[in-house]
Parts: sequence; structure tokens; C-alpha cells
Amino acid sequence: MKNRIFIYLFIFSVLLIIFQYVNSKSIIDLYEKDIVTLKSQKSEFKETIKELQDKNFELNYFNIDGNEDAQNYFEARGYDTDELIPAVIDGVYAMNNYEGDEHPIVPYVSMTDNKLLINKVRVLNHRWIIANFTDGQFWGEIFVMYTIDKDNKVNYKLVEHLLYPNVN
Repeated sequence: MKNRIFIYLFIFSVLLIIFQYVNSKSIIDLYEKDIVTLKSQKSEFKETIKELQDKNFELNYFNIDGNEDAQNYFEARGYDTDELIPAVIDGVYAMNNYEGDEHPIVPYVSMTDNKLLINKVRVLNHRWIIANFTDGQFWGEIFVMYTIDKDNKVNYKLVEHLLYPNVN
């Protein structure tokens, strides 16, 4: 009787060990498959990140943040670019607060009931700004030259402008 109990326990133990082995093997195989998949995704993501970094570098080429010569120009004259550039941008946006129909720097008059407003400004270097404007239906871009006078006042001068045709 004791022999049979030991045989049953032995058989049960062997079956349990076989079950654990098969289950563990399938889990390990699944993990290995996941690891291979994640490694391939990681390499794809690294390539994508590299491409985006290159594209970002190209897009920031004409931007004062990436233009060391323009920053050195201001620093040589005693200006702090971290304060000056936002002030230049804010000066362009401040022109959106105007009375009447004529924008101070945009050479067009709104053809709708809305005011012409400058939406986006990019400081290209120590002299030039590009900005876009719209009245909600019509839009365009302006190229502006800016200078800083002896009183540290920023002066803006319109150099070029364009209004996109309305295709509606």
C-alpha cells in the first residue's frame, strides 16, 4: 500500500514537473519573441529619432536660436539675447493692438469684419524677421527688418510682403 502511494506521488510529481517545464518554456519563448520585437522597434525608433533630429536641425537653420553669429552680434553690443529676442517678438505681436483699419506694419486692410493680426513670428537673425498674418479669411506673410537704436528701442521696417490669393 505504501509502495502504491509513493508511486502515485512520484508520478504526480513527474507530471507536475513536466507541466511546469512546458509552461515555463512557452513563457520564455514568448518573452524571447517580445525581446526580438522590441529590439527591432528600438532600432526603428532610433532611426526615426535621428531623421527627426536632422530635420529639426535643418528647420532651425534660419532661426536666431541656432545662429551663433547673430547672437554674438548682440552680445558684443552688450545685449542679453535671452531677454532681447522675446522683446523683439513681443514688439511685433504688440502691433496687433491697433485702432482703425490699418495695421501698423501689414500693408493690407482687412477685407472682412475682422482685424488683421500677426499670428506667428520667427526671428531669423540679428536683422530680419518673418511673420504671417490673417484676418480669418485672407492670409499672407511679411518680411521685416528690425534695428535697435541708441535708446534700446526696437524699430521695425517692412521690407517685403505678400497676400495669398483666396481660392474659395
